Amino acid sequence: MAQHDIIVSIRNLDVKYDGLTALESVNLDIYNDDFLGIIGPNGGGKSSLIKAIMGTTPYAGEIRFADTLKQKNHYKIGYMPQVSEFDTRFPISIEEVVMSGLQTEKGFFSRYTNSDRQRATALLEQMGIADLAKRPIGEVSGGQMQRALLCRAIIAEPKLLILDEPTNFVDNRFEYEFYNMVKGLSNKMAIVIVSHDLGTITSVVKSIVCVNRCVHRHDSNILTEEQLLNYNCPIQILSHGHIPHTVLAHHSGDCCHDHH
Repeated sequence: MAQHDIIVSIRNLDVKYDGLTALESVNLDIYNDDFLGIIGPNGGGKSSLIKAIMGTTPYAGEIRFADTLKQKNHYKIGYMPQVSEFDTRFPISIEEVVMSGLQTEKGFFSRYTNSDRQRATALLEQMGIADLAKRPIGEVSGGQMQRALLCRAIIAEPKLLILDEPTNFVDNRFEYEFYNMVKGLSNKMAIVIVSHDLGTITSVVKSIVCVNRCVHRHDSNILTEEQLLNYNCPIQILSHGHIPHTVLAHHSGDCCHDHH
């Protein structure tokens, strides 16, 4: 497959919940060499966009996947949920969490093989948590759990990796390590990261997608306050100058219909 081929094509996407519009008239292409940061205000539709791509929410419009993403009865898409969405009271080990990423490929009732365990162990070693393989998930830190969830998302060797707010609830040192791990994956697969942290995300990704009911793709990782205002995206910007300060952009409308 050539570089810069479209692997996901979204056309005229609408998502509504109880009559309220979460996303409206969205058109977006994701390419096989993409490293995308999805940003936008809370409630702006970031999660709705991801759920539509993952097929976990009803939508109107069209989402088409390239044949290169298809394998038998599933798509080669890895997904890392927010840690808060993962029930850490569930009585399974870190190793079992990682291997559960193979269920779509193997079928729900297939037994794990020695080969599966070796794949899981190799990934856990890469992430520096192989010593926690047998540890119950309720006994590890948030950062360790996120490493395990990243292993789970990539164990089936996806062509597209989607990470939903991957560094919530972790300290800055781990956040830096985590993004370095993800950067290392970006030459093997397309990556989409949903984040509220514009400052960090722009230093890692190649392109930015602003989601605020509508979607604007910006093929650069540099966004100025002026551009965000043009996109009508009220994002918090942390400016690192001689005196670091925060710029808050507010508006009364949304990015589809400007009411100023």
